[in-house]
Amino acid sequence: MKGLTRALLIAAGTFFVGLGVLGMFLPVLPTTPFLLLAAWCFARSSKRFYDRLLNNRLSGPYIRNYRDGVGISRRRKALSLAMLWLTIGASALFFVTPWWGKAALFAVAAGVTVHLLMMKTFKARPTEAAARQGRGAEGPPSEGGL
Repeated sequence: MKGLTRALLIAAGTFFVGLGVLGMFLPVLPTTPFLLLAAWCFARSSKRFYDRLLNNRLSGPYIRNYRDGVGISRRRKALSLAMLWLTIGASALFFVTPWWGKAALFAVAAGVTVHLLMMKTFKARPTEAAARQGRGAEGPPSEGGL
């Protein structure tokens, strides 16, 4: 791979990681799509950065589960939906005045809700739930629990 293309992909991946981190704290900015884009960029440019992203205790399990088609845990799905509607609702009610702005926010929330509900759901095994409490990561699904 040419040096300039590699450097641009690394820069783009780093930018997307930054947006993904911001998305953890800003309600209307998604996290997972930006982390998936970062993983795509790093997979094509830097094995070291790709491995660091996939082995990160916070982002790694989500990227691996999404990439492998495993899905999202029930707990994470419920928490995501609750936070989505809480933050979108508060934004629409208290911070956005035009009716079309409120409608746009609710349309985005509805779209994200449909996407989350269509994703596979798994139940973490009890040993993984206990391990998660210590390190904050989600494990793979149980043997028959998709």
